[in-house]
Formats: sequence, structure tokens, C-alpha cells
Amino acid sequence: MKLSHSVAAVLLMAIGAAAQAEVTGTIGAVSDYDFRGVSLSAKDPAVQGSIDWAHDSGFYAGAWASNIDYGDEFDGNIEVDLYAGFAGESEAGLGWDVGLVYYTYPDSSESNTKLQIEAYPELYAGLTYSFFELKQWYTNDYGGSDLDAFYTEGNATFELPANFSLGLHLGYNYGDAFDGGPGEDDFDYMDYSIGVGYTLGHFDLNLKYVDNDLDEQNEDDVFNTEGRVIFSVATTFPWSNE
Repeated sequence: MKLSHSVAAVLLMAIGAAAQAEVTGTIGAVSDYDFRGVSLSAKDPAVQGSIDWAHDSGFYAGAWASNIDYGDEFDGNIEVDLYAGFAGESEAGLGWDVGLVYYTYPDSSESNTKLQIEAYPELYAGLTYSFFELKQWYTNDYGGSDLDAFYTEGNATFELPANFSLGLHLGYNYGDAFDGGPGEDDFDYMDYSIGVGYTLGHFDLNLKYVDNDLDEQNEDDVFNTEGRVIFSVATTFPWSNE
């Protein structure tokens, strides 16, 4: 009887939590999957989507997926990121967000001819105020290399007339993972982008130019780092009636 009461109590708590939570899903496509200035889809289009759970308390969790292309040397065509965190905002309008993301590659495995894409975790903490966001990322195992890596980024979004917006981004990649080693130059770098967004009904369209300050650009399609224009379109469900 006590066990039944305990189960009932847990179910009631779960129902109460679900009533205060919101589940959304997003699906979209990009002409190139850009990650911090580097193409992870070999400059090819990518289909991307996510499912997110958010609670009134500020806790949230979700999963995001995309097709990838690391070249013939690596096995795997899918990236799935799992994340969870806590976000909130003060009465003065200062927002904060802390959490953890785990980058996984579920269809990747090592063989005699191909390398496995290693999963790894990354912590993040960010502040937002008005149109500006400052965010810090850290991992102790960048790309499964067992090396530290940091990423500091600033983002600004400005609302423009007629459903347009302007987005600015600047990021800095650094840490042990970007050290060149004895006798070699470090290859820490900055990436940046400028883009224009447009909301068309339930769809968000974006056109942006991405580039970086790397001394030596990778001109191959795989892990390309050249400056390029990227287009994306996405929509989030459930659609609002507003």
C-alpha cells in the first residue's frame, strides 16, 4: 500500500511538472552547416531539427540533430547534441543561462579503414541584456582529444522594420586544443558573421556571411574555413495562432 501511495505521489508530481512545462520542436535546413567558422557538412546543405522541453522554473533539456560530412577518413553522417541547463532573467532584464551539451555521433564507429568521430561534453554560461549576449564555452576533451578548449562569443540581434532583423556574431577559439605544439605556431582564431533575418509567417529565414581570421584557409570542401554566404530556413512547432 505504501508503495502504491509512493508511485501515485510521483505520478502526481510528474503531471504537475508537465503542466508547467512546454515542449516544442524545430525543423529547418541550411545551405552549409557552419560551426564556429568551419563547415561540418563539406559545404553541402544540411537538414537540422530539435526537440526542447522547458519548465517554468527555468530548467530545460533537449536534443538537436544534423547531417554532417567529415570526409572519407571518418565514419558517421549524423550529429546528435544532447543538452540541459537552467535559464532565468532578473526584473532589470538581465538574463542568464548555464548548462551542458554533449556532442554525439550515434552512427560512427571505428574500422580498419575509417576513424570514429568521438563524442565529447562542453559546458556553457551566458548573459543577455537587451539586444546583446555574451557566452563562454569550455570542454576538457575537445573532439575526443583529451585537450582543453575555450570558446568566447558575443552576439547582437537588432529588430528592424517589416519583420527584418540584423544579427552580428564574434567568437574566439583558444586553449590547449589550438596549440600548435613545439616549434609550431598556435592556431587559435576568431570567427565572425553578419546576417539578415526575415520572419515570413511561421518561418524564419536568414542570410549571413561567415568568415574568420585564420592565416591559412582550408579551401577543401571538408572542414572548409573560407568566407562564405549561408542561407537557412526554420520553423518551430506548435505554431502559434498569433
